[in-house]
Amino acid sequence: MTTLPPAAATQLALAERVERLGTETVFAVSEEATALAAQGQRVYPFHLGDLNIPTPPNIVEAALRALRAGKTTYCPNAGIPELREALAEDVSRTHGVNYAAANVAVQPGGKPVIGKFLLALMNRGDEVLYPNPGFPIYESLIRFFGGQAVPYTYVEGPNGFVLDLEGLASAITQKTRLLILNDLHNPTGAECSAAELEQIAELVRQHNLYVLCDEAYFDVRYSGSSRSLVSLPGMAERCVILYTFSKKYAMTGWRLGAAIGPREVIDVIVRLNVNIESCSTHFIQWAGVEALRGDQSGARQIIEVLRKRRDVAAAILDSTPGVRCSVPNTTFYLYPNVTEALHGLGSTDYEDFRRAILKQTGVSMCTRLHFGPALEGEQQYYLRFAYSGLHTQEIEEGLGRLKEFLERG
Repeated sequence: MTTLPPAAATQLALAERVERLGTETVFAVSEEATALAAQGQRVYPFHLGDLNIPTPPNIVEAALRALRAGKTTYCPNAGIPELREALAEDVSRTHGVNYAAANVAVQPGGKPVIGKFLLALMNRGDEVLYPNPGFPIYESLIRFFGGQAVPYTYVEGPNGFVLDLEGLASAITQKTRLLILNDLHNPTGAECSAAELEQIAELVRQHNLYVLCDEAYFDVRYSGSSRSLVSLPGMAERCVILYTFSKKYAMTGWRLGAAIGPREVIDVIVRLNVNIESCSTHFIQWAGVEALRGDQSGARQIIEVLRKRRDVAAAILDSTPGVRCSVPNTTFYLYPNVTEALHGLGSTDYEDFRRAILKQTGVSMCTRLHFGPALEGEQQYYLRFAYSGLHTQEIEEGLGRLKEFLERG
């Protein structure tokens, strides 16, 4: 057997861009939680935004039918026509716009849309506005592809978190080309009002920006109706929607999503499909058709399960000493302010606080720093709890232990 020499012996030189490539640090938290569970301790995984809810059976059956029918071959690079048409119809109805199949490029999940949007529209050195705290892959890919990542933020108000519009506007320069907008926001659960979307649209028009509308949680809401920047005059021509089946239909592992937007951008994204993965999995796309056009009772049931979990988790957290927790109408995350609780334990460090909770209670969660580095002037401390992967009884037990731990101080 031939043994490969160490990388150093071959003087391997990785591409310079690799040093700019980030990651999702939540997976490091997952490794810690898994290691603790392997030692026999009960762990409550509030850290990862996955769902332990089954995909609706009609969607599963559609995939099986497609498998049995031989839908295991290559298919059109942009996606099968039936799914592109179903997506165009669905999003046109919910957003009040007029998309056609040609405005849709099917993707293996929602995340690829981020990179392909940047590759299609960002030149080296362009400034891209992205939310911090926010999904860490935004900043990672902006920097990896040679752009300048410029953060804007959300601030805590009396009824939850709101977009810092003044800060967003002041961050725009002559080099700003793109805006990433994750309305119905991970991790804070914030959503823009109609007036705020109008102000964002004005900034987009004024500064000739193009926008990635990450709408992963557009259909994960418990009251009211979701709004989209795309629905405002002139915005459909400037926005690409990141659409994913993962959340609404509990299909995280199926890896199915889409980019939806102006034809000239979608055509480029389809060419990127050709170069990167050829096409999304054929038989899974038929499951997507069923998800959109078939029985919706399963999707409604998912929301009801998540609503119950949210209400239980929020009530316990908000009654915990040193914790203040608002209740968002969207996403499946809670983002409580834990400043008093952290200081009450004599800590000023996120990681010390998180690890103490994990060790003493088995509750595993993310901190604000898993969603980007702290910005200048930040003085409050926050944790993110994902309640989508635990049953109600587990939520009660885990957060009950957390409450008892913090009550003891």
